[in-house]
Amino acid sequence: MNSGTKTSSRLAITVTTVLSALIVLIDTTVANVALPDMMGALGANANQITWVLTSFTMAQAIFIPLTGYFTEQIGERKLMIISIAGFVVSSALCGQATALGEMILFRIAQGLFGASVIPLAQSIMVQIYPESERGKAMAIYSIGVLVGPILGPVVGGIITEHLSWRWVFYINLPIGCLCLVLILRNIHICNRGTVSIDWLIAISMAVGVGLLQMVLSLGDQENWFRSDLILGATAVCVLSLGFFIANSIITRSFTAPVWMLKNRNLGISCLMLGCFGMCTFGILQMQPMMLQKLLNYPAETSGFVMAPRGLASATVLIFMARFVDKIDTRLLIFVGLLLNLFGVGLMTRYTLDIDLFWVILPTIIQGAGQGLVFSSIAKIAFSYLPPAWVTHGSSLLNLCRSVGLSVGVAVVNTFYAQVDQKEWHSLGGALTPDNPLLQQYARSMEASVTAPSFLEHIAQLVEQQASMLGFLHVFALMACCYIFLILLLALLRSPQK
Repeated sequence: MNSGTKTSSRLAITVTTVLSALIVLIDTTVANVALPDMMGALGANANQITWVLTSFTMAQAIFIPLTGYFTEQIGERKLMIISIAGFVVSSALCGQATALGEMILFRIAQGLFGASVIPLAQSIMVQIYPESERGKAMAIYSIGVLVGPILGPVVGGIITEHLSWRWVFYINLPIGCLCLVLILRNIHICNRGTVSIDWLIAISMAVGVGLLQMVLSLGDQENWFRSDLILGATAVCVLSLGFFIANSIITRSFTAPVWMLKNRNLGISCLMLGCFGMCTFGILQMQPMMLQKLLNYPAETSGFVMAPRGLASATVLIFMARFVDKIDTRLLIFVGLLLNLFGVGLMTRYTLDIDLFWVILPTIIQGAGQGLVFSSIAKIAFSYLPPAWVTHGSSLLNLCRSVGLSVGVAVVNTFYAQVDQKEWHSLGGALTPDNPLLQQYARSMEASVTAPSFLEHIAQLVEQQASMLGFLHVFALMACCYIFLILLLALLRSPQK
C-alpha cells in the first residue's frame, strides 16, 4: 500500500475520493432539466441557454489533460483541496447569477476547478490499492463515474420542481464542504515531481480541444459547415490539434502526453472508452427526449425512469468488486458490451404504445453492462503503465470520456434530425387526398380528407411517426457502435499477472 495511506484507512480515502468525484460528475447533467427555468431568469433564448451546459464541458475538456502536470507541481492532496474549494465557490456564484454572461463565466470556472477531481480520484484509487485489487478499486470508482451523470437529471428535476433552479448549484456547498473536511482528514498522498510545462503544447491543446467542444455543441444549431463560424472554428481546431499531437510525440512532454497512447492497452482503452461514452451519453440524451416528446412523460418522471440504469450499474459493481480481480478483464468487458447491445436492441423495437415496463427493462440491462465495461476498461488501461505514469494516463482516459460525451451528443442530435426530416418527407409525401388508405381512415373517423381538423390530425400523426423512426435509427446506430467495440476488444492485451 502507498505510504500516503499510513495516517488514513483505505476505506476512508475511498469514500472521500468517490464522493468528491460524484458531486462533480452530477453537475455534468444536473442542470439539463433546469434550463427552461433558467431561460426566463437569465434572459436567454433556447439556443443561448445551451451554453450553460457547453461552457462546463469545454472547460473540463481543456483542463483534464493538465491534471498530471499540476499534480507534479503541488501533489495530489493540495490539488484536490484547491479543486474542490474552487468548485464550491464557483457553484455558489452560479446560483446567484442574474445574467447569461455571468452564468457562462461561473460555469467555466466550475468546469476548470472540477476537471482535475475525476482523474485525481482515479489516480488515488489506483495508488492506495495493491495491484492484485486494482479491479476492485476501479469497480468502486466507476460507481461514481456512472451513477453521477445518470442521477443528475433526477436530482435536478426534484430540486427544480420543489425548490428553485438556483438550488441545483447551491446544493454543492454543504456537500463540497464535507468533501473538503474529508480530504484534509484522510488524503495525505503527495507525489510531487520536477516536470515542467510546455506552454506551446498546452495552449495548442487548449485551443484545439476547446474549439472541438464548441463545434460539436453548436454544429447542429448552426447548420454545420454551411456556417462560416463552424467552418473557421473547425479549421483552427484541426491545425491546433495537429500541432499539439505532433509536438507531444516529438518532445515526449508530460503536458497532456498523447505520446503515451503508444502503450497498446492505454491507447485502445482510450478509444473504447471514448466510443462507449459516445453511445452511453447519446442514449442518455435521446431516451428522456423521446419519453417527453412522444409519450408525454413529465420531466420529473422522465428523470425517475432513468434512475434504474444507475442503480443497476451500482448493484453490479458492488457485487462484482470481490470477483473482478479473479476474472479475465476482457471477458468482463465482452459481457458488458453484449448486455449493452441487447439492451439497445430492445429499444430498436419501441413503438408509440410501449408501457413503462419496456421503457425501464432495457435501461436496467444497459446499466448492468455499463458497470462492467467502465470499471474493466479503467483497470486494463493501467495494466502495463509504470506507476509514475498513472495520473497522466488517468487524465488521458478521462479526456477521451469527456470528448466521447460531446461527440455522442453531437452525433445523435445531427443523425436524429436528418432521419426525422427524411422520414417526415417520406411519410407525408405518400398521404395525398386520392390515397385509398387515407380515404378509408377518414371514413372511419367520419371526416373528410380535406377537412382542416382531419389534416391537422394527420400532420400530427406523421410528425409522431417520423420522430419515432428517428429515435429508432439512433438506437440502431448505437447498436452498430457496440458491435464495433466488441471487435476492437481483440486488440487488448491480457492484464499482467
